[in-house]
Amino acid sequence: MSRFDFIQSKLVDSHQAARLAEMYRLNKQKIVFTNGCFDLLHLGHVTYLAKAAGLGNKLFVALNDDDSVRSLGKGSNRPVNPEIARLLVLASLGFVDHVLLFHESTPIVPILAIQPHMIVKGGDYDPEITDTNHPRYIVGKGEAESWGGQVTTLPLVEGYSTTLLLSKK
Repeated sequence: MSRFDFIQSKLVDSHQAARLAEMYRLNKQKIVFTNGCFDLLHLGHVTYLAKAAGLGNKLFVALNDDDSVRSLGKGSNRPVNPEIARLLVLASLGFVDHVLLFHESTPIVPILAIQPHMIVKGGDYDPEITDTNHPRYIVGKGEAESWGGQVTTLPLVEGYSTTLLLSKK
């Protein structure tokens, strides 16, 4: 298998992700889940994803598709990179085990499919918030807790965000 084929093999859909997650659970491996746009991969993303991977044995990353990125109101120029490019860049990271695309406004479909032991978000989210309409609410919190999972946040890396990078001239 070529290295590029290996990267492509990390791209899965929700059904494949569910089967893989079940296999990992049977092998007593801790499954970590995160999601985002990951439009322009930067130091903040890499640090965050590496730390998330360190919280378990297998890291699943759900990626917003192009339409859902546009619906988030991040700007008319977003996403900068199309979903296939963002998928492959994420999959090329050695500590990312699987990457899947989601089309909905939230990642609840892949979360329910995978049923991770831990959902991880950046420090701009708050695991204590229970109001599902609050912008800092972590989607899947109630569901994860119902199957014994946890939610946590990781600090953001100061000075690194896609919006900030795009604002530099």
